[in-house]
Amino acid sequence: MSENQENQEVQASQESSECTHDCSTCGSACASRNAPQSLLETPNQLSKIGKVIAVVSGKGGVGKSLVSSMLAVGVQRAGKHAAILDADITGPSIPKAFGIKGRVLGNELGMLPAKSKMGTDIMSVNLMLEHDTDPVVWRGPVIAGVVKQFWKEVIWDDVDYMFVDMPPGTGDVPLTVFQSIPVDGIVIVTSPQELVSMIVQKAVKMANMMNIPVLGIVENMSYAVCPDCGKKIMVYGESHTAEIAKEYHIPLLAQIPFDPALAKCCDLGVIELHESTEMDCAVAAIMGE
Repeated sequence: MSENQENQEVQASQESSECTHDCSTCGSACASRNAPQSLLETPNQLSKIGKVIAVVSGKGGVGKSLVSSMLAVGVQRAGKHAAILDADITGPSIPKAFGIKGRVLGNELGMLPAKSKMGTDIMSVNLMLEHDTDPVVWRGPVIAGVVKQFWKEVIWDDVDYMFVDMPPGTGDVPLTVFQSIPVDGIVIVTSPQELVSMIVQKAVKMANMMNIPVLGIVENMSYAVCPDCGKKIMVYGESHTAEIAKEYHIPLLAQIPFDPALAKCCDLGVIELHESTEMDCAVAAIMGE
């Protein structure tokens, strides 16, 4: 053994014996300090959570909350327990779609999510406000902290599939979710407009940076159906989502049309009563069927 190797072993032994395991008070450049540190947060000790699916998009207004809700409803109908963590803190709409009002409850063990009529567990900042129309005027770090709180302090009881309804873009909250929560996969929501390529690219690149698999794409507002003749009307022109999906080797899971009946169900808070088949393939893909 060389003299240099002996000196390194002696130094390592001294560092090990003197280590307080508190890196914040230590200036040593030891191996433990330099090793990559996981930023994953531990959920509530009473939580039991299966797969976590994030519903994302590179821009707003494409229907992430709608897709999150329909996926949760589909999973519940398949006999599994679904939950929605509403991470869109400044634009929460999940409780409205499920007809949930009032304040969430809690005890010394943690917060308890609201439960829909079909049994979906839901946690949203709107369930913590005095009035659901009160604006959330918070800065990024505070918003990110609330998302962590929903993961760490809420008691998610026997959840098979949790859907995280994400805010648009690639800012503080999406980064917080991907670093703090063990996300198993993402579903990208888009529309048939020309900028679909940019939306998908942003979402795919962020997923790759975080080493999270993309499960597929859901295209919302794909077309309208003429109530008289049943003809499909391409409101935004011909869709190119299938081509983009093929380019990135991502399955196109669903194409959701403009549907006045679905919109009415969301407005009335009874999305669980809406009957459709558009999301069946998406639900099956998430459940591995």
